[in-house]
Amino acid sequence: MIKLPQTEEQLMEYIWEMKKAFTKNLMDKYPDPKPAQTTLATLLKRLTEKNFINYKLYGNSREYYPLVKKDDYFEKHINNMIENFFDNSALRFASFFTKNSKMSKEELEELKKIVDEQLQK
Repeated sequence: MIKLPQTEEQLMEYIWEMKKAFTKNLMDKYPDPKPAQTTLATLLKRLTEKNFINYKLYGNSREYYPLVKKDDYFEKHINNMIENFFDNSALRFASFFTKNSKMSKEELEELKKIVDEQLQK
């Protein structure tokens, strides 16, 4: 699965969040200054060609929906990042992440609970 450019990834975030959306709904999600209608149409066309989304036609309107699950997309890219930047070591990634992220003590405690639950399985 390819890594999307930031502009396409942002649009996918909106589509994942909404599950189904017409162009107007998607345009409404963007903060000001909003992209041009033609820019949005180009991004939607690219995502369709890459098989990330598809649409149902209602007259002249298209209702877009995702073909790729958000979790599948990000899991693939996190695994690629671990492979390429952390010598394929999830432990190195986790160490880097916990030391260099701005996690609060509460978030670190929650992460510890998740690790403890995985150890019990």
